[in-house]
Amino acid sequence: MTYRAEAQALDAELLQCVGRRAVPNFNDLALRIFAHQLRYNEPYAKYAASLGVTLDAMPPDWERIPPVPAAAFKEAALCTFDPACAELVFETSGTTQGSSGQHYMETADLYDAALIAGFGDAMLSDVNEPLRYLLLVPNPAQRPHSSLGYMMRKVADVFGDGQEQWYLEGDDLRVDRFIRDCERAERSGVPLCIAGTAFAFVNLLDELRRRGVADLRLPSGSRIMETGGFKGRTRVVERAELYAQIASLFALPPDRIIAEYGMTELTSQYYDDVNRTKTAPPWLRPRVVGPDGKTLPTGDVGALVHVDLANRSSCVAIQTEDLGVRTSDGGIMLIGREQGAELRGCSLDAEQLRTLAAR
Repeated sequence: MTYRAEAQALDAELLQCVGRRAVPNFNDLALRIFAHQLRYNEPYAKYAASLGVTLDAMPPDWERIPPVPAAAFKEAALCTFDPACAELVFETSGTTQGSSGQHYMETADLYDAALIAGFGDAMLSDVNEPLRYLLLVPNPAQRPHSSLGYMMRKVADVFGDGQEQWYLEGDDLRVDRFIRDCERAERSGVPLCIAGTAFAFVNLLDELRRRGVADLRLPSGSRIMETGGFKGRTRVVERAELYAQIASLFALPPDRIIAEYGMTELTSQYYDDVNRTKTAPPWLRPRVVGPDGKTLPTGDVGALVHVDLANRSSCVAIQTEDLGVRTSDGGIMLIGREQGAELRGCSLDAEQLRTLAAR
C-alpha cells in the first residue's frame, strides 16, 4: 500500500471513530498508527530505535509505545509527510531562549473533527441556540499559527451566532470593548461563551478591579472556558481563587466555568467534568509515568503522557513536563510542574489531591 492510500485509510477510520465517539479497539488502532509513523516519520523512528523499538520489535500494547518528548518538536519536523505540504502548522510556545517548535498536520480534517466533537460534548451539551463568543485568546488574523486561536475561530464558526469578538491585540487587552459587549449581551439576552487563558482572565480581573467594575452579569445560559496558560508567567493565581472571582464577576454558577487542557503538540483536548477531573474523548488516553517511563498506579503522581490517535500524521504518543495523577474513573488531575516535581511516584490521599488540584 502506498503512503497516501495508507494515510487516507487511517484518517477515514479515525474520522469514523470521532463521529461515533467510540474507538472499538484502541490498542489495535494505536499500534497501527505507530507502525505507520515508524515507516514514514524518520526522526520519530530513529528516536524509537534508540530505545529498542522498531517495526521488527513492536511494543505489545499502546502503553508501551515510546512517547516523544514535547520539546522534540523544537528540534525536528516530526511528521510523516513533507512539512511543506502541511494544511495546518501550529507553533509551540517558546519558553527556552525564545525558541519554538512546529506541529505539522497533513490535513485539517482530523483536527477540526476532533476539536468540534470534544468542544460540543464538553461545553455545549445543554445548548439549543448559538452562543456569542467573546475571545480572550490570540486572534488568528494576527497569529495564524496559534492552535488556540485557530481552535476558537473554528468553534465560533460552527457554534456561534456570527458576532464573535476578539480582545487581544498583540499584548494588549481591549477592556473597554469587552465591557461594552458584555453589557450589550446582557441587554439583549444573548448567552455568551467567554474563552480565555488563565493569565488573560487574571489581567481582565485586575483591570476591572482598577476601574471599579465589580458586576458584569451575563445572560442565562452563558459559560466560561478557561484554557490554562500561566507557563512562563511571574504571577500565578490559584485556580479556586480565580474561579471564585470569575463566578462573582459574571454572576455564573461554578459549574458554568469549564477548564480545557490541551497542547500545541496534540490534536485533541481534555475538559473538566463535574468533579473537576480532566476527561478525554475516546481517541485520547493519558498515562501517568514514573522516572523509568512505566505507568504508575492510580493515585500516584508522575509525568503525563498523552496517546492521541488523532496525531496520525505526527507522533501518536507525547511525553510532557506536566505532572498529574490518574483518578479512579479514568480521568486525570493536573498537579502542575516544578512545584510538584519531587512527588513523582509517590502516593497521595484524597485530601492531598484536592489541595494540589486547586493550585
